[in-house]
Amino acid sequence: MKAKLIIFSAPSGSGKTSIVKEILKSDIPFGFSVSATSRKARKGETHGKDYYFFDVEEFKNKINNNEFLEWEEVYHSQFYGTLKSEVERLRNQGKNVLFDVDVIGGLNIKNYYGDDALSIFIKAPSVEELKNRLKGRGTENDESLQKRLEKAEYEMSFASQFDVVVVNDNLDDAVKECLNLIREFIS
Repeated sequence: MKAKLIIFSAPSGSGKTSIVKEILKSDIPFGFSVSATSRKARKGETHGKDYYFFDVEEFKNKINNNEFLEWEEVYHSQFYGTLKSEVERLRNQGKNVLFDVDVIGGLNIKNYYGDDALSIFIKAPSVEELKNRLKGRGTENDESLQKRLEKAEYEMSFASQFDVVVVNDNLDDAVKECLNLIREFIS
């Protein structure tokens, strides 16, 4: 039996990456699918660990060579995507593959793999809380914050297309809920 795929998607600031980091500490055998991006690395991020960082031209070449399972231009000249080679590398090792991807990417992966994939949408308890979380990062100016909030509202409209929606109003509770869903799915 081939390894399963677990897809986490959410609007920016919902806590998806924090949940994924906790889940990776569990006893479930995962391979983490490292996404590719054309954005610059943030302080402390490592190529091949946090993301595969490519410049825009390199990223577009990989698109033209059909190297992505899914990709999206999330913001102008800021691409994100999932390399097919990354997913197959992990599945060939017999590892369940964990994705931390944007909402449209998550739906594309779910559509590609069907019943072999569990898609989980992480939702902040409110738009106000989402705004507070994004402000708390200290990485946004007023303009970029407004862009992220507008995008978040759009992305939340896709929540019903995911297998399950988990509200992250308490990180520990959200992690436990996700772990239970994953254990049930892969057993």
